[in-house]
Amino acid sequence: MQPVVRAPKEFWLGVVYLSFGVVGLWVGLGYPLGTAGRMGPGYMPSVIATILIVFGIVSLIRSVRIDGEAVGKLAPRPLLGVIGGVVFFAFFVTRIGLIPSIFALVLISACASPDFRFRWYALAGLVVFVAACCLLFVQGLGVPLPLIGPWFSF
Repeated sequence: MQPVVRAPKEFWLGVVYLSFGVVGLWVGLGYPLGTAGRMGPGYMPSVIATILIVFGIVSLIRSVRIDGEAVGKLAPRPLLGVIGGVVFFAFFVTRIGLIPSIFALVLISACASPDFRFRWYALAGLVVFVAACCLLFVQGLGVPLPLIGPWFSF
């Protein structure tokens, strides 16, 4: 007898999407939704959570319909590197500013890869990425984050 789940990676991806989607929808519905024209604080989280739920269901269906790879062993270095970068960013963005926080986030996360090497074009891409984030979030959307922390002011 063949197992029901033929693509374990797809199955677990669906479980993760579905879990985050359900939790996000549960939290998002605790806020006023508003309308598409006048979105409330719960509108976007609910929309994104619903999309995650749909992706999760599609992934679970695919896991029983297609053949796929088995789940490999857990790789702690990439897991800790990416989570560490995000935690660093969340903790320090208001303390040291957006620019150094994004630099640190990207570098900490990149160091999680065994293939990571400092190259001039990667650094140039990082500078462009930081500039784009600052322009988009601080200037374009008006997110009240300091670009550089108070430690740099005179």
